[in-house]
Amino acid sequence: MFNIVLYQPEIPPNTGNIIRLCSNTGSTLHLIHPLGFDLDDKKLKRAGLDYPEWASVNNYPDFKSYLEKAKPVRIFAISTKGKTIYADCRFKRGDTFIFGPETRGLPASFLKSLPDNQILRIPMQPDSRSLNLSNAVSVVIYEAWRQNDFISS
Repeated sequence: MFNIVLYQPEIPPNTGNIIRLCSNTGSTLHLIHPLGFDLDDKKLKRAGLDYPEWASVNNYPDFKSYLEKAKPVRIFAISTKGKTIYADCRFKRGDTFIFGPETRGLPASFLKSLPDNQILRIPMQPDSRSLNLSNAVSVVIYEAWRQNDFISS
């Protein structure tokens, strides 16, 4: 279906919610370390409920390892710095969506490595900073899945 990459996530309940989202949408979750929590964190498990056993979650020591092992075909970075609105893209099964850590977002060097049309933003009110990470992932994944007629994997 789709690939969700969390680059150095920091808040356990967000990752737990995203594990649950992956299970319900047939998406695969990729976690790029270091994480801001332990994978056995109670808050992570509470948010993910019993879904971790059903969701596909992969861990990588760094982004380079992720690229080598997962070999993503088409990458989209989600960032407040993007100029392209996420809903203006046509998504394909297998697309990869990368989200940065809650407090600092994706590194500028990574964003510079992508074409502008692969750096997507979610529209917000002018004075807003950002959405909650798990909410942002939900918005993008459900749009991508909708564009693909909600077909299961």
